[in-house]
Amino acid sequence: MDKNYVLVAGRANPELAKSIADHLNMPLFPVDILQFKDGEIQVYFNDTIRGKDVFIIQPTFSPADNIIELLIAIDAAKRASARNIIAVMPYFGYARQDRKDKPRTSIGAKLMCNLLTTAGVNRVITMDLHADQIQGFLEVPVDHLFASNVFIPYIQSLNNPDIMIASPDTGGTKRASTYAKALNCDLAIGFKQREKQNEVASLHILGDVRGKEVILVDDIIDTAGTLCKAAEAIKAMGAKSVNAMCAHGLFSGEALERIENSVLETVLVTDSIPLKRPCSKVRVVSVAKLMADVIESIEQCASISKHYYV
Repeated sequence: MDKNYVLVAGRANPELAKSIADHLNMPLFPVDILQFKDGEIQVYFNDTIRGKDVFIIQPTFSPADNIIELLIAIDAAKRASARNIIAVMPYFGYARQDRKDKPRTSIGAKLMCNLLTTAGVNRVITMDLHADQIQGFLEVPVDHLFASNVFIPYIQSLNNPDIMIASPDTGGTKRASTYAKALNCDLAIGFKQREKQNEVASLHILGDVRGKEVILVDDIIDTAGTLCKAAEAIKAMGAKSVNAMCAHGLFSGEALERIENSVLETVLVTDSIPLKRPCSKVRVVSVAKLMADVIESIEQCASISKHYYV
């Protein structure tokens, strides 16, 4: 029997989309994504999607074309009479702009949610939002998944009694605490101060890391400045080793060079964002099966609670 849903791949991460489709044992739906000479994007579905659920797989990391492409694909599906339109956004761009942290600034995350709603999305699947409250910015169901689904089993497989979880900053305390609780191990927390965006002025570690195999956990690696400074501080305090696990590897600017020259032994990231170029210390683990399982559960109206670590 034919499935009553289709998978559509945007151009941001076609490899992940293909992997998700392979796990579901179905092809990606044929779609043309055209770009005019001036940069305008047009999306065209090559066959009927009337009455079908359309899953559009598109993380929205930079450039902004990725966001525009997703919005136009949603609009095209709506105008083609899709039954439901589900945005599968392994990485939700602009999630760091979740509040007014100073006067006269934007709340970019809320704007992105407004745009998705206006375009016609019926549901959003995403992973490791920078701020949990973004789920409330949308007036449609949000399935907020976590990279811990693949990271925690990996750590458990190491069977290392000296493991210790650390957060590179106070903003990630809740996430790191979840890992520490699941692994029944100790927790350390970094306290940082910034003088300006993407530049750490000072960083201090709270917790006894002496003799421990420390794993730093975070949601995003952008410039890797905080991560590398935290790793250096932890190592200087007597840790046996420092590794890192982060859901989304943006790796902006000289991030990969910083990691290569840091005390970090390995950095594990998911394939929510394609790796820009190889780095000897960076390893990628796929979340394709996680996304595929959730898509199948949604279509079968089944619970997805088993995909959460709380």
